[in-house]
Amino acid sequence: MTIAHTAIKVTADKYEATLAFYEAALAPLGYCKVLTYLDGKVSGFGPKEDPHAADWWVSVAPEESSPVPTHHAFVAPDESFVDAFYKAAVGAGAEDNGAPGVRPNYDGVYYAAYVLDPAGNNIEAAIRRK
Repeated sequence: MTIAHTAIKVTADKYEATLAFYEAALAPLGYCKVLTYLDGKVSGFGPKEDPHAADWWVSVAPEESSPVPTHHAFVAPDESFVDAFYKAAVGAGAEDNGAPGVRPNYDGVYYAAYVLDPAGNNIEAAIRRK
């Protein structure tokens, strides 16, 4: 089995900044914003070539809740995509949470980069090298 899609919730005041962040940060991985609904409070991202395959969602959390930051990782096809993701994410205002590089504590073949999005979520792009 594989995961069909996943989502994060952000406060209303961080929603637009978070969408702009993901539009920039996920572009190197071939993602773009493909769907928006529920009065603009839910947006889906997916591959440019298949707009109906949105698998990364950002939505406004109910006012009475406080979203807890989470961790999510995107698989990159090679190291250059990890590097491009990191550069785009930091350029879009992300906070560095681990520059691109091999992670020796993950068996020495794991190449990843980590950033914190505008809502505080730890977002990663990674590839397991052979």
